Amino acid sequence: MGMVNQYNVYLVNLDPTVGHEIKKTRPCLVISPNEMNHNIDTVIIAPMTTKSHSYPTRLEIQFLGKDAWIVLDQIRTVDKTRLTKQLGKISQPEIFEVKRIIREMLVD
Repeated sequence: MGMVNQYNVYLVNLDPTVGHEIKKTRPCLVISPNEMNHNIDTVIIAPMTTKSHSYPTRLEIQFLGKDAWIVLDQIRTVDKTRLTKQLGKISQPEIFEVKRIIREMLVD
């Protein structure tokens, strides 16, 4: 896979899953910092989907010409072997919003 970088989007195989976890191979945003991404074999990702509803932990963006949602309520850690292909990167304003949502969700 080469170097995995924060705020890049990769195609990730999320199966096997259980319950309401987002399934299948789909685009996911890497949210772990590069210090982690470049030194250990796991990365923290947020799955992306084209079907969602507006919710405070979900960010609607345009990615590769399509409407997509970054599902920050389904953040998970995956082994890098699940990453199959790099698809692109999100914009600076989108990065700012991702950080804002994560802060609201996880930090007082």
